[in-house]
Amino acid sequence: MDWDKLRIFHAVADAGSLTHAGEKLNLSQSAVSRQIRGLEEQLNTTLFHRHARGLILTEQGELLFDATSAMAKRLDTAAARIRDSEDEVFGELRVTTTTGFGSLWLAPRLGKLYDQYPDLKVDLMLEERVLDLPMREADVAIRMKEPSQADLIRKRLMSVRMCLYATSAYLDKCGEPKEIEDIADHRLICQNTESDQVGAGLQLIQHLMTYDIRSMLTVNNYFGVLQGVLNDLGIGVLPDYLIQDFPNLVQVLPDVESAEVPVFLAYPEELRHSQRIAAFRDFVQDEIITYRKLLRNKQKT
Repeated sequence: MDWDKLRIFHAVADAGSLTHAGEKLNLSQSAVSRQIRGLEEQLNTTLFHRHARGLILTEQGELLFDATSAMAKRLDTAAARIRDSEDEVFGELRVTTTTGFGSLWLAPRLGKLYDQYPDLKVDLMLEERVLDLPMREADVAIRMKEPSQADLIRKRLMSVRMCLYATSAYLDKCGEPKEIEDIADHRLICQNTESDQVGAGLQLIQHLMTYDIRSMLTVNNYFGVLQGVLNDLGIGVLPDYLIQDFPNLVQVLPDVESAEVPVFLAYPEELRHSQRIAAFRDFVQDEIITYRKLLRNKQKT
């Protein structure tokens, strides 16, 4: 099968337009069209339905696009490994993690990584969906549970618990609960029980809601919960890794907390020798060590 035709087919399927694919490939629309017709003749099938609004893949086209997508990802992996120098760290690194951990813990620390490696380009993808690392949807992941995908190198970084926090201003105004039953007299700020979140956090929220809480603010991510707490709106259910960067938060009812949530770093086996992965892994591990030291010192005081 003609590799050049496959490359052009992939671009057209990705763009949904002969014109846009031609612009990307620096080819005329007629040249792109000829290549697609030639590929369809070679395969003796129709790959696209032609519509006024663009091109839509046929069932046969979908099968071929799945194959070319896998090929493209494998080529990206090969290119990344080739670009990785033995002594330098540069190029794009696609990192995926949850919205909460990525925005509240990881992103504020990336300045230290850039100070070490100014030519690194980090693409930070924050979402609750678990991206497919072996299929190169991302290069490295930080996840709130042990990855189940095969062919991954994984390392446990730390553990997190969801706890109750408020500001001193809120507690001065509304009082501090002494027993878990007292939570009913306060506004609880937490993730919506229908939103994607770690199971341990959900279980804690469901338990708290059995106390007939009179007022609530629910948000679909921890960033929103934190903003509510910082603005003195109530008592929030938040991950304990926030105490390092928000020392003004006061933990309420310290005995009330979620089960332990393990945090793992994972990346594909084929990227084992990637200098970019190694640099990011070492950076995160160093930050975790600093976090643990501060946490121990805080617990002693």
